[in-house]
Amino acid sequence: MHVILFEDSRVQDLYPITVGRAAFSISVGSIRLLNLVRELGCEIELIARPHLHDLLREDVPDTWRPEKGERKGPVLLINARTAPRYRLLQLWRELLAGDYERGAIVFAGSAIAAAVLKSADMLPSGEIGCAQIHGVLQDLNLPIIYPSVQATLMERPSDVIRLHLKLINENLENRISTGDYTEIEDGVFVPKNPEERPEIGANFVSDTKAGPIVLSKKVKIGPFTFIRGPVYIGPNSKVLEHAAIKDFVAISSTCKVGGEVEATTIEPYSNKQHHGFLGHSYLGSWVNLGAGTCNSDLKNSYNEVMQETPAGKFPSRMQFLGCVVGDYSKTAINTSIFTGKTIGACSMAYGFVTTAVPSFVNYARSFNQITEIPVELMVLTQERMFIRRDVKQRPCDIKLIRDMYELTRNERQLANEPLSL
Repeated sequence: MHVILFEDSRVQDLYPITVGRAAFSISVGSIRLLNLVRELGCEIELIARPHLHDLLREDVPDTWRPEKGERKGPVLLINARTAPRYRLLQLWRELLAGDYERGAIVFAGSAIAAAVLKSADMLPSGEIGCAQIHGVLQDLNLPIIYPSVQATLMERPSDVIRLHLKLINENLENRISTGDYTEIEDGVFVPKNPEERPEIGANFVSDTKAGPIVLSKKVKIGPFTFIRGPVYIGPNSKVLEHAAIKDFVAISSTCKVGGEVEATTIEPYSNKQHHGFLGHSYLGSWVNLGAGTCNSDLKNSYNEVMQETPAGKFPSRMQFLGCVVGDYSKTAINTSIFTGKTIGACSMAYGFVTTAVPSFVNYARSFNQITEIPVELMVLTQERMFIRRDVKQRPCDIKLIRDMYELTRNERQLANEPLSL
């Protein structure tokens, strides 16, 4: 059996989250779609945008490529924008086992969420591009089915946060059900292996009435910390003393987090060490929030928050919505981020963030200064950040920064003129 995770033409609508990240690598409800699909035990093929190919070859070398041989049917195709939840395993297994003459397609709205092909010969041989896959599936004229388990596709950055809130309890319960965790107090779960147990400081207070707290291997929890579930804290991450981690928080691996955090996803290698509020938000990887940085997640009118991106404003379907911060971006001390704003990749924000922030800019709009960050400076900054975490900068990492710069060039405009350096 063969599984294909494919990015489609709408993956760019998830910017800035997907500027330098494949959609199947987004954390939602504490898990990533790629990791969930691995539980099927099938050969996996990734179809992603060209600028991500080198990175994926390095980071997930065990996936299928044409030089490894022919695809083995049946073939299950899954849209990379699918919000990962464990119940989807049931849908995918039913598709693979289904009695279809040639195959079937599952839609989510107007987009293909999944499809099954009884034979691998129904696909072109060799690599298939993102631009091809949707047309290939439509040309097959397969029957549409309506399964009992529905897939939900992420369409805008706010969906990543909204669906994270919806799915984290289900996903944490399934993590616990694997048997890899043991309960050390009511609703608090840690790895069974004693060598992987977290270090928990004195006067730690937990509240698990609304959901469990799952602490992964070698987590460090500082003294006088309060955690209210549902919460997931990933491997080698550190929660600093006096922190308040409350309700629907998922912190990925190798992060440092302090202050007050609520209803937020933080991707690997990001820091929010200092005092300040972060709520109903999403931080990409290698993000650093300066001391005193706070965001607003509720309008004074209590109306639905409009998500603001460089591409425009969009309804979020959320009354509470904070910020979305792209990979490698940072904030200065005491930065204030207004409700529903996005900060692009590789940017630096100062003062008041009252509009969407493009990628690769120094944003100090409250001081009448918005300037472009040279791409070579970001390459050097990436190297320095990696050294601090004992991570080696690879050619594919440098190439990604340069590709991200080119992909976001049109964001950096004022009155249709490029920003000055």
